Amino acid sequence: MFLLGLFGLFSILGTCSPRQSTLAEVRAQGVLRVATVNSPTAYYIGQGGQGTGFEYDLAKAFADQLGVKLELVVATNTPSAIEMVRTGVAHMAAASITETPGRKKLVRFSRPLLKVVPELVYRLGQPRPKNLGDLRGTLRIVKDSTPVEALRALQASRYPQLKWTETNEDVAEELLYQVSQGTLDYTIVNSDLLAINQRYYPNLRTAFTVADALDVAWAFRPGKDTSLSDAASRFFASLGAKELARIKDRYFGHVNQVDTQGALALATHVDTRLKRYRSTFERAGLQNDLDWRLLAAIGYQESHWDVDATSPTGVRGIMMLTNDTAAFLRISDREDPTQSIMGGARYFKQIADQLPLEIPEPDRTWMALAAYNMGVGHLIDARILTEKLGHDPNRWIDVRRTLPLLSQSRWYAQTRHGYARGHQAVIYVGNIRSYYDMLVWITRDKDATPKTALEAAEEKKQASEPDEEKTDDASPLNIDSPVL
Repeated sequence: MFLLGLFGLFSILGTCSPRQSTLAEVRAQGVLRVATVNSPTAYYIGQGGQGTGFEYDLAKAFADQLGVKLELVVATNTPSAIEMVRTGVAHMAAASITETPGRKKLVRFSRPLLKVVPELVYRLGQPRPKNLGDLRGTLRIVKDSTPVEALRALQASRYPQLKWTETNEDVAEELLYQVSQGTLDYTIVNSDLLAINQRYYPNLRTAFTVADALDVAWAFRPGKDTSLSDAASRFFASLGAKELARIKDRYFGHVNQVDTQGALALATHVDTRLKRYRSTFERAGLQNDLDWRLLAAIGYQESHWDVDATSPTGVRGIMMLTNDTAAFLRISDREDPTQSIMGGARYFKQIADQLPLEIPEPDRTWMALAAYNMGVGHLIDARILTEKLGHDPNRWIDVRRTLPLLSQSRWYAQTRHGYARGHQAVIYVGNIRSYYDMLVWITRDKDATPKTALEAAEEKKQASEPDEEKTDDASPLNIDSPVL
């Protein structure tokens, strides 16, 4: 009996083993679970429904090097992503996380990915504050975001009267939109996010920096187990400084390259650039049963008809096609103007053909433009929300007012495809509509008949609903309804 008991004890001891390291766990499961946030600086769904973003690209490459699948856990904000790592919900976080003294107590950070500066943002046309003591209005920031620690320190040391509000409802991009529209006086965001959004909201201005430059890095679970963070260090070493710089440049190196404003610039470019590609736009329109001037307006919004244009996310050419879209369209050279224009026309036609037949013109075209910009899935989500709010999902004027809700967590949480930059899709469509109207005016033969179907439908719509159609494409929606 003694020998049997001793044998049983040794058997139990023999089956016990130390807890797996995080790296061993990742490899055993075949999955790297990464907490992230929907943001143009981290991760979002891009053209063609593909995941994209600076930190997404890096995390995907890291998972590939480990030989595992990347699984994203999308948090509502950066503090939530940190909490997911701290509590073990995710193995790591890649969520535009800036290193602060407070956060260093919660998680372990990787080597820096880039540096950013917290900046106070105000609206052009309003008095520029010189410092935090000069604020005359409401300052709102995301709850537990990077500026909080700096503001508390400055309040204690220099500005005892300083006041601000914190929100869980809105992400930083939503606050920037509110400042651009004049419904919020000030917010504080990191310089990288501001630079990207100024392309869409050119009236945003930086008043001053709130704190010194901060490092953006990945976050890992604290404790003695450093296996995964060590693997990340090896990954960055193998990636090399040049490749990391290339990926940075893809997302942040050209944020101010393409200007989307200016009637005078468009009129000039009609003479200097469009004349070289007009026949191709016309041929693409004929082959796809589309108004060539609409295609030209899309091309102008995307690139200003510049064959060498490159966006912050690496899309190229006159119609700014991604690699995935070009491959889908069997385009061998997306920088070739003819291939780009013909491919962009086919792609837009395919998107338009996916929309329900009950959507009439011109609403169908404007919704197709929104889908071309943000994806068909997000447009479907917006139409569903529009109907739930008691409005017509087949009318652009109603869907246009709903699209900005897709950037608010209480609304996009109810959708299938999640967060989307709805404000920017609205501005995108509004810009193209303006460019289209200008091109119609500049290029049309006044004696030519008949009008195109799109022209006729738009004129009919304007005649029957003159007041509604004069509404600003970027006007915000006042939501008094309860959460669905």
